[in-house]
Amino acid sequence: MPYKYLKVTRDEHITSVTLNRPETANALNKEHLSEIEACALSFRDDEQTRVVIFTGEGNHFSSGADIQEMVKKDDTGLLMKRRRIRMGERVLNAVLGIDQITIGAWNGGAIGGGACLITAMDFRIGASGCFLQYPEIDLGLNLMWQSLPLTIRLVGASRAKKLVIGGERIYDKKLYEWDIVESVVSPGDLLSEANSFAQRYVDKSPIAAQMIKRSINHISGALDRALMHSDADQHLLAMATDDQKAARKAYLGKSIPTFTGN
Repeated sequence: MPYKYLKVTRDEHITSVTLNRPETANALNKEHLSEIEACALSFRDDEQTRVVIFTGEGNHFSSGADIQEMVKKDDTGLLMKRRRIRMGERVLNAVLGIDQITIGAWNGGAIGGGACLITAMDFRIGASGCFLQYPEIDLGLNLMWQSLPLTIRLVGASRAKKLVIGGERIYDKKLYEWDIVESVVSPGDLLSEANSFAQRYVDKSPIAAQMIKRSINHISGALDRALMHSDADQHLLAMATDDQKAARKAYLGKSIPTFTGN
């Protein structure tokens, strides 16, 4: 199917999916998210692809949720708000559900929702200067998309707290030290390195590889949905607080908020 915000190309058994909103640093609006979900689900009927590489057009992988869309007034009822804010959760589950091996060719920033997306990959190759950050805390919000368990499995509980509660931004060297990326290469070599890494898995039996991947994911994430089903409700609660309103105003105005715990 044709996409507005994605570029999808296939070379034999490797399919590349490029997030293609470079003018917004690949910010994820509803239409973009819908396309990523549809693309991820399409691999269920793709017998030829054995590895899927995700990357971002331009300087960044993804700057996360589109702030311009977030600040628009939403007059819908609570029922529909709850359904709509779970869009990212649906996208992440679709990406996690891809049978084929997935690799993130990580250029520039992976921020917020972009960080959620890159951590949903099986493997990640980083370009020098790439970085990870969860800014939700500075907007007075929790981390959504049922992605918190992914971060904990990648880096452990203490480091996850630094990232998600502290909002710490970490760059390529630390990403490698923390085993978040397999390697760090120059930006010009990113896609060739990702394709070279992908070829290792192309050459494995796809039936065995995909069964093993699914088993590992189910074992390691067995309790994810049981524990994280309420993160959308936590988000709605956070959105209703005075602290969140103060955080959003300060974030957009580049000032320092004062929190009251209300």
